[in-house]
Amino acid sequence: MARSMWKGAIQFGLVTIPVKLYLATESKGVGFNMLHSQCHGRIQMKTYCPTDDAFIERGDTVRGYEVSPGQYVVVTDDDLASVPLKTVRSIEIEQFVPIAADGEATRFVKQAYYLEPEPIARRAFYLLKQVLAERGLRAIAKIVLKDREHLASLDPLASTMLLSTLYWPDEIRSTAELSLPEPEVQIKPAERAIAEQLIDAMTGEFNRSAYHDEYREALLAIVEAKAAGAEIAEPTAAPAAGVTDLLAALEASVAAAKAARGSVAPVTLAAAAARRPRKAATAPVRAPALAVGVGHRGEVAPIRRRKSA
Repeated sequence: MARSMWKGAIQFGLVTIPVKLYLATESKGVGFNMLHSQCHGRIQMKTYCPTDDAFIERGDTVRGYEVSPGQYVVVTDDDLASVPLKTVRSIEIEQFVPIAADGEATRFVKQAYYLEPEPIARRAFYLLKQVLAERGLRAIAKIVLKDREHLASLDPLASTMLLSTLYWPDEIRSTAELSLPEPEVQIKPAERAIAEQLIDAMTGEFNRSAYHDEYREALLAIVEAKAAGAEIAEPTAAPAAGVTDLLAALEASVAAAKAARGSVAPVTLAAAAARRPRKAATAPVRAPALAVGVGHRGEVAPIRRRKSA
């Protein structure tokens, strides 16, 4: 059963809606351990105190805020709990904004969380959810999580609401230092027409389940092949496209995208390239080609994975 990582309440005017917060996402990357290159023994990361010239346990550490060079104030859990802000234990709704007019204001998201109402607050919770959905509104709120106050947005999502923590305005870097000469770039009418055709050919309903982490799958295939004693060869370099003319590249892309329209997978240039016939894999095992637009992958016979300890 999922475990809540925060308990508090949505403060909506004078209405209090007790809720629990759950992480909405999790990382699925491939994890590695650090090993000694000579003996392949697993390295231990230790916490070192240079004052006592000794290694210490993580449990023997406390938080310290540096007020002057080498001088610290120790901050305890009780100190953090006594911060005089309502957002320590509540999601304080500041205002409501139309989603259609929100623009880029809530685009920079840090983390997403599901909300679960306490039984006593279900009617108020779903009343707020339904009004937001019907009016096309998003709530802008503030909340304290992990010793920091966050700006957040609150949106209806399926049978719950989604709280997304956002970056503060001063945490978002300006684009002023980038070279972005858009007004100076001249687009030819023919290039625009072909680009629109390409976009039309690749437009469709978004099906999240059709996407998966190909890099993780390819990397695990290499790990399994090495565990089985197979030789891993470098992948064959992808041939250069040889197309430097923008219009010609767009026309070729339109043809590739249209050729892939009949497939079940989303229509992308990589999917179109992957439809090219492949040769059966032979030993040695080749590392999968991971470049965008390259359809070849090394085929690796699956082996039984070891159970984790």
